[in-house]
Amino acid sequence: MGIRGLVLTMLVVGASVAAPGVAAAVPRLSGEGVFLPNLDDDTRRCMLEPGDLDRPGLEVDRRLASCHDAADEVVNGSRDEDDLTKLRLRGSEAARVEVDGGDHVRVFVRRDGWYRPLTPGETFPAREMRRGVDLAVEGRDIVRDPAKWDGRVRLTARSAGRAVVKELRVAPLLFQHDLMPATTVFAGKPGEGPGWPGEGLPPGHPGEWDRFSETLTRATAGVETRFLAGSELWWKDVWLQDLFEPAVASMPTAHGVQTMRVAIRSANQWDAGVPTLRPAGRLLFRDLRGPDVGVVQEFTEGPVVDSWADQRNATGNFEALPPYRGYPKGRIYYGSAASGDRKPDPAFLRMLDAQGQQPPVVLDTSWLMVGHVDETLHVVRSDNARGWTLMVADPRLAENLLHQANGTGARLFAGTNHEYQPTVEELLGDADFRRRNEAAARHIDDQIAVMLRETGLRAEELVRVPVLFTESDRAPGLVALAPAVTNGLSVTPGRYAAPDPHGPVVHGRDLFKEATERALRGIRVAWVEDVFWAHVGGGEVHCTTNAWRDTRSLTG
Repeated sequence: MGIRGLVLTMLVVGASVAAPGVAAAVPRLSGEGVFLPNLDDDTRRCMLEPGDLDRPGLEVDRRLASCHDAADEVVNGSRDEDDLTKLRLRGSEAARVEVDGGDHVRVFVRRDGWYRPLTPGETFPAREMRRGVDLAVEGRDIVRDPAKWDGRVRLTARSAGRAVVKELRVAPLLFQHDLMPATTVFAGKPGEGPGWPGEGLPPGHPGEWDRFSETLTRATAGVETRFLAGSELWWKDVWLQDLFEPAVASMPTAHGVQTMRVAIRSANQWDAGVPTLRPAGRLLFRDLRGPDVGVVQEFTEGPVVDSWADQRNATGNFEALPPYRGYPKGRIYYGSAASGDRKPDPAFLRMLDAQGQQPPVVLDTSWLMVGHVDETLHVVRSDNARGWTLMVADPRLAENLLHQANGTGARLFAGTNHEYQPTVEELLGDADFRRRNEAAARHIDDQIAVMLRETGLRAEELVRVPVLFTESDRAPGLVALAPAVTNGLSVTPGRYAAPDPHGPVVHGRDLFKEATERALRGIRVAWVEDVFWAHVGGGEVHCTTNAWRDTRSLTG
């Protein structure tokens, strides 16, 4: 008998291939052929060994990343089974199943209520084919380099000289964006031990955690907020935003959309005696990896670059635009440089590009000391046609507000413990400060020009907020002089947790706060105290937080 009795049913669209001169039967198929990269840990079997958080060396990083549900040949319980793509093979003749791309997937056969790995070239007898053979596919990884694997695999069922070929593809990783409501907010907290090896941290940073945590908790009221303590050696690396970028992979099933969160670890590579991925990033394996949460890391192994150039690899430098015309999944945007070494890791960029869904927009951030796109831009809700726009740091607006306060003796950082509290008059009388602030404005003009061209936004749709810039005294490049209100956390589309700018206060009103609230009309601004927990270290609220978000609008 030919292929007339052979049916391969799965969530995929495929083709039927018949022997020459023999009429082909049409197989019954449904849905799409998508499988998840099964990188979570549904039974929490992946445990860190004592000392893993602080032990130097890439061997530790590779070992931590290698433990996940697809690393074994077992279906790890019912939750793990939910992460598999189900297939059904049926016919009246014996059939053999072959897998092209088996290095990237594992195929299971269900018998007597449990799954075992498919043997390569395994043949199913006619009696079993008549009952129907249940198969399941798990992805063993994401696409990292399309030149090595493009994310597709082929399953071929052969019976009586006929073959049915089905092609499946791995679900891509998609960045979440800031219009999605946060479901869990993450931030750091003080830990035991030195927290940082040797010297080098700014005086007082990180400090005043109580003020930061109390104001952040109020700003995120109604949303789960988790404060994570780092290791004894590295807990002072409190930059949660820079440790990972939240992403999601999903596939359709008979029962709805199955989703897996993936924390994409930053490609920061530090010299901890030997090259080591940023040690604080190992918290992802301890505190986040688990059921329906995986961790991915991708980096170029080689000499450790200058630490400030390496800042471009921190994931605070990688953000996402919401969907808009021509880009149904939105777009990634990140900071780089036209020349020199202030560019992100090429292997990391290749991995992002390989997902094929969110083509990147590249901005020049080489003029900034830290060099992250979250220092100058933030996606916010808008009443325009697309429903969103960009909040932009505006140094000229900030300087104009200083002029409004001129002659009042108002100071920046008044009411804080910051040792630097310049008056408005001192700042306006400093020609070097004004020159640097204008230089920042021109660089931001260039970023805006790119964004307007790439998104179709109009200049008048942008939300401009006051941020002053000055030269860093720690490394080459510009930094925010006072806390940058653009560098905050969107809790929901209608609520924004902003760093308190401690701008000039005139008649009891902080002019920077007032201008920000006026610009963000329709969005409630909750002010967070971050001067010593984040700002003096070169970042703000956004840099020292991260969030899982409700991604149903992206995966549904």
